[in-house]
Amino acid sequence: MILGVSFDTPDANKKFKEKFDFPYDLLSDEGRSDSIAFGAADSDSPRPSRVSVLIGPDGKVAKAYGTVKPADHPDQVLNDLKGLS
Repeated sequence: MILGVSFDTPDANKKFKEKFDFPYDLLSDEGRSDSIAFGAADSDSPRPSRVSVLIGPDGKVAKAYGTVKPADHPDQVLNDLKGLS
């Protein structure tokens, strides 16, 4: 499952998803607590960084990607998924 997270309201995320035919569900983190917990933002950040977190079948973080290059990232994640059981 792939989820996106932003500081935007649920309504704003819904409009974004519809406008751009975004293929993934978007979660709202208006309070910024989740983004801060995952290291994607500081308490005074105007928006979260573009980072990815791969969560394993056990519900624990298997890998965190602090720097994401959109062209390379899908293959990187797919290769890392192969190593999870």
